[in-house]
Amino acid sequence: MMINKDLSNIRMLVMDVDGTLTDGKIYIGEHGEIFKAFNVKDGYRLNSLDKYSIIPVIITGRNSAILSRRAAELNISEVHQGIDNKLEVLDEIIDRHNLKYENVAYIGDDINDIECMKACGFNACPADAVQEVIQTVDYVCKLNGGEGAVRELIDLLIVKEKIALSTP
Repeated sequence: MMINKDLSNIRMLVMDVDGTLTDGKIYIGEHGEIFKAFNVKDGYRLNSLDKYSIIPVIITGRNSAILSRRAAELNISEVHQGIDNKLEVLDEIIDRHNLKYENVAYIGDDINDIECMKACGFNACPADAVQEVIQTVDYVCKLNGGEGAVRELIDLLIVKEKIALSTP
């Protein structure tokens, strides 16, 4: 998939969780305990974003102590859970960081992400996103949600950033 956008101005990466940072499965034990699986490769790259002046942000419709713990491990301070109107929250975050939508990349996998995706300067989805999202985005990752799609996008942003920084 050819990308015809300049990604060198991206300063924030906004991510959905279930189906994007995870495979979308929620495991529930017999005593009601809930489990989610996060990809270590995504986490490794998320930890490097500060070197590239890219702020990681999580906006999700669900509430999860598991997500809070994983975000803390990755030093992601912008974590917004239980959100019905993602665009409203994203507006507030962008204002607080003195950015514009053109400075934001968004990755999500389902219909509740589309409004934010359309507003952002660049958007992507995992390979296994719902069809309505695949038809909306600038880039469809080769990898599925929870299987490295976020890392794939970050690698793309970092490569584009390096190219932009080295170009006169």
